[in-house]
Amino acid sequence: EIVQKLHESQSEMRKMHNKIQELRGNVRVFARVRPFLPGDCVSDNADPSVLPVGDNELTILEEKGSVNFSFDRVFPPGISQEAVFEEVSEFVQSALDGYNVCLFSYGQTGSGKTHTMQGSGTGNMRGIIPRAIEQVGIYKSNLEDLGWIYDLKVSFLEIYNEKIRDLLREEGSPEGKHDVKVGTDGRRFVSDLRMLPLDPANSKEIDYVMELATKHRSVACTNMNSVSSRSHSVFTLHLTATNAKHKKSLRGTLNLCDLAGSERITRSGVTGNRAKEAMAINQSLSSLTNVFVAIGNKNSHIPFRNSKLTYLLQPSLSGDGKTLMFVNLSPTEESIQESHCSLRLAKQVNKCELGQAKKNIEEVSSTSTQYGSDSSSSRKKVNDNAPISSSKRTLTKTGSTIPRQKTIKKQNKGKLKATRRSSSS
Repeated sequence: EIVQKLHESQSEMRKMHNKIQELRGNVRVFARVRPFLPGDCVSDNADPSVLPVGDNELTILEEKGSVNFSFDRVFPPGISQEAVFEEVSEFVQSALDGYNVCLFSYGQTGSGKTHTMQGSGTGNMRGIIPRAIEQVGIYKSNLEDLGWIYDLKVSFLEIYNEKIRDLLREEGSPEGKHDVKVGTDGRRFVSDLRMLPLDPANSKEIDYVMELATKHRSVACTNMNSVSSRSHSVFTLHLTATNAKHKKSLRGTLNLCDLAGSERITRSGVTGNRAKEAMAINQSLSSLTNVFVAIGNKNSHIPFRNSKLTYLLQPSLSGDGKTLMFVNLSPTEESIQESHCSLRLAKQVNKCELGQAKKNIEEVSSTSTQYGSDSSSSRKKVNDNAPISSSKRTLTKTGSTIPRQKTIKKQNKGKLKATRRSSSS
């Protein structure tokens, strides 16, 4: 009885949490201003060009005066990595509850995006990705006490010059060919991408994933950043879970994206291949901007297919998921133009309404939960936010799936032929 009450309490808390998320809006925007760094070459008493004002506002100083912006959360330069993660940790819970969740870090090159997402080392400077894995382990343990059995896998890729590279490929192995595809079940995936099972309680496994991805990530030195990321990286945590007692299964994804920084070639000083990289980065970011503008204007057509990044993230940006944007800002006076561009986009994104997010949860038969069967005949989709949709009944024959309606037609044709033969005789 106590366990049952605990289960009901936990379930009610998760529903309340997700309701708060929905009331806040599916697309939220957090802004983070980094501190001055030695490479900025400024004096100790230099004034930042971007000033946080309270928890939800910031001011950018320009020649013509100051401009104010308001967001869901604003972080000052002295904020710790732990405090930042506390504000986004609830998104991790949504993924465990069966939602598609996307958190991406945006901003000019050198604004602190990779520091926010990946961080460094294994201590207090860890970023959102390693902390999210750790948090998943805690939530997973609590939910397993309530009868849920979770299976976790991770993938890590980068999009470099509109080509997908596997960041978790084995060291020394050649780069494979990867593309964004849609399976027969309607789910999006990347072909031939290495998926690693992960125990979130095993710190060595987490460190291995982060170190391997860092080795393969495309970076270069520019006038604006000594370790400038030349690609978008997407870390994805794939979660599936079943509960035999309640005959349910769920599937959630957590996409954590570190976008390459926008840059002016005249300022970054890149040439040759680096200039081509910058052009590809800026074009991809423009495609992302166009998607959010189209969503904000409620256009009937959203240009998801214009880039690999937007096509990959379409499930999280098209109303099936929950999205949070981290806009990272440099405090330097030289970066005012880039900061203003980033803030204008962030303001546009903050106005976007994706619609009510859908939970990926299904009813399954007892045999399906017991033996882990993924047969469509033993599953029925359940959406807590919409009426249960009835799936088409199918009959299977020698491994193929035949729609029941077509099967009935074939049977009727056979009966008709038999009737004609009997009447002619």
